[in-house]
Amino acid sequence: MSKEIVAKTKIKMSTGDKVLEIICYVIFAIAAFLCIYPFYYVIINTFSANDVSARGDVLFWPVGFHVHNYTSAFRIDGLPWAFFISLSRTVLGTACTVIASAWLGFMFTQQKMFLRKFWYRLVVATMYFNAGIIPWYLVMKQMGLTNNFMGYIWPAVVSPFNLILTKTFVESVPKELQEAAEIDGAGIFTIFFRVIAPVIKPIMATVAIFSAVGQWNAFQDTLLLVTDQKLYPLQFVLYQYLNQASSLASLAQSNTSTSSLAAAAATTQTTTSVRMTITVIVVIPIMLVYPIFQKYFVKGIMIGAVKG
Repeated sequence: MSKEIVAKTKIKMSTGDKVLEIICYVIFAIAAFLCIYPFYYVIINTFSANDVSARGDVLFWPVGFHVHNYTSAFRIDGLPWAFFISLSRTVLGTACTVIASAWLGFMFTQQKMFLRKFWYRLVVATMYFNAGIIPWYLVMKQMGLTNNFMGYIWPAVVSPFNLILTKTFVESVPKELQEAAEIDGAGIFTIFFRVIAPVIKPIMATVAIFSAVGQWNAFQDTLLLVTDQKLYPLQFVLYQYLNQASSLASLAQSNTSTSSLAAAAATTQTTTSVRMTITVIVVIPIMLVYPIFQKYFVKGIMIGAVKG
């Protein structure tokens, strides 16, 4: 019966509508191609012969396929450790930010919290006012966060923007859930971890994406706070290497093994190959985050956009 209703209510498209639909698909396909092609171009150049890539002759598919750019890049001193530092700060920083945002977002919805509105407005005010880089640096130095791995973590734990998103989402959760838990004798921590946290997973995933991307791409805090090369993240190493790509190519050559295949690959290292290879190494890991949280992202970021 339902199929018959659908068949009867199906709208017939005129020729003009079909032409317009085709035009829309073509426009969207072109837009998608323009978005995807630059990254695809970088990838195929990393797998192409370096002399051909340097001339700009690689356009749509690899020429002289090889993977020696990646093996040479990971032999560069400090690059694997920088990757580990970036991964560590991203995982730990994201976890701390998500937990802090969820907890504070929940607490700022509790009427019995002491000076709730005052503390919330105080945190939000930091989105619009700050003392500047020099006072910020002096505070970080006074707290012992210079040349300290935790200097990557603590300053980013509480984000006003993430806090606003989380608080708005928590306010959309039915009050009856918390009231029922309170009647059963649940405390504030039990209510948060057993009742609220499972319900607000979409916004927690959204905050996780924002935090992970921010932590992975950050390098300015390293520029200001860190002089110890052992604490350099991958993005800062990329920042340095992109400014010194020619010397990096020579370094990659000198650090390759003595095998004939690796030696041959090393002698073909160019500025272009080094830049593109490191770019791919940096971008690929963070791209893997989106498929994991994609199903939560739209629901989390759109909360509050439609009022019932």
